[in-house]
Amino acid sequence: MDSNSSGMIPLHQNSSRNRLDHKRETICILGTGDFGRSLGMRMLKSGYPVVFGSRYPKDSTLLPSGAQVFHHADALKKSKIIFLAVHRENYDFVPALSDLLDGKVLVDVSNNLRMNQYPESNAQYLSQLVPKANVVKGFNTVSAWALQSGNLDASSQVFVCGDDNKSKQLVMDVARSIGLTPLDQGSLLAAEELEDYPLQLFPMWRLPLNITAGLTVFFFLYYVVIKVIYPYVKKNADDTYRMMISIPNNVFPIVSLILLGLVYLPGVIAAFIQLYRGTKYKRFPDWLDEWMLCRKQLGLVSFAYGFLHVFYSLVKPLSYAYYWKQIQYTVSEVKKNTTSEMERVWAWRGDLFYALGILGFAVFCLLGITSLPSVSNTMNWREFRFVQSKLGHVTLLLCTAHAAVLGWNKFLTPTRYKWGLPPGYILSMVIPCIVLVLKLILITPCVDRMVTRIRQGWEKKEKGSGNVNI
Repeated sequence: MDSNSSGMIPLHQNSSRNRLDHKRETICILGTGDFGRSLGMRMLKSGYPVVFGSRYPKDSTLLPSGAQVFHHADALKKSKIIFLAVHRENYDFVPALSDLLDGKVLVDVSNNLRMNQYPESNAQYLSQLVPKANVVKGFNTVSAWALQSGNLDASSQVFVCGDDNKSKQLVMDVARSIGLTPLDQGSLLAAEELEDYPLQLFPMWRLPLNITAGLTVFFFLYYVVIKVIYPYVKKNADDTYRMMISIPNNVFPIVSLILLGLVYLPGVIAAFIQLYRGTKYKRFPDWLDEWMLCRKQLGLVSFAYGFLHVFYSLVKPLSYAYYWKQIQYTVSEVKKNTTSEMERVWAWRGDLFYALGILGFAVFCLLGITSLPSVSNTMNWREFRFVQSKLGHVTLLLCTAHAAVLGWNKFLTPTRYKWGLPPGYILSMVIPCIVLVLKLILITPCVDRMVTRIRQGWEKKEKGSGNVNI
């Protein structure tokens, strides 16, 4: 039987027609500030008729061409979807319009100057002022610049919440039709969290940046003591110039390797906790949860420091001090009238050192590239896990070996310990070596089998109860 013989419209055609009809619906924007104008411009470009509501319609000369402007009451009569683009302090005119807002969708796009500025969210306060309207919180995480630039330079995600599902769906449809990606955050109770979101400054980066800053300062001062103060005390030598290139080029790889170890350490700790508990259905400690949530940021900062190390290493031969030392070595060889033979062991050591560094950084680049949303979205979970976990541990192994070859046979040489302080590369290997040893234990067949069973739902037998297999 022909699918159209019954006279019914195919579902995909019907949905397309609904979207086209929805695009023709007039949008009302109360507020003619920067955000209101930018939102109106974006709506007009997407095919929506737009009307603005203003206290002074005759003075609204900056509005985008194609939009109409009326007094608030007149503008509300022309649309079922209203965007309130004013600050909470200016909500005083809204209660008088309560009857005109009866049954209509009122989208609150406001934000505050600081977190928890009011006892309730702006959206909840607005719903109390106009109980007849269906208040929806949305678009407050999108900037006026993002609306004007077409999301080329900003995030396209729009968080939406509200108590009326139909109204919320209408707002989400509008967001999709202008090229944004709506995300349903539930009821209007979530509005407080949404209003705090734009006020947070890199919330997931605070711990990684604090750790990085602490390690950077510590190891910089550590090397100042070893490379600058120690020669001055012992030989009265002025080596302060080392603080520009030489010392940073020691600090960057050390911090990078430690951060890379910190990326994978919480994973092995979590595995051992699950082994000890015999279940995956118990929460990890809060500190471990927070640590695991910022692993991506730790990895990106580690990659940035690794890149700086590569860049500094390439620039180092151009420095005056390096050039001067090469000249002095050549002059001393000429004065001795001798030629040193190449030592095969040191040649092997040098080539191995650079080979491990190049391979480690190459795989590290792959980790950094796959962490980009545009790349990770093209991979399934198995591929992503293989790159970030398996190749991640390979990267850690290569970079740790790179540091170990740098030390070569100097680890037990007393003269390398200035004032009893070990070289920095020895300290940098502590956490990575712990991670690699623990990971080696976890990948042994018997342990790996047990971890896999636990993560598949098996639970250890408790006293007085049987095994549970969920």
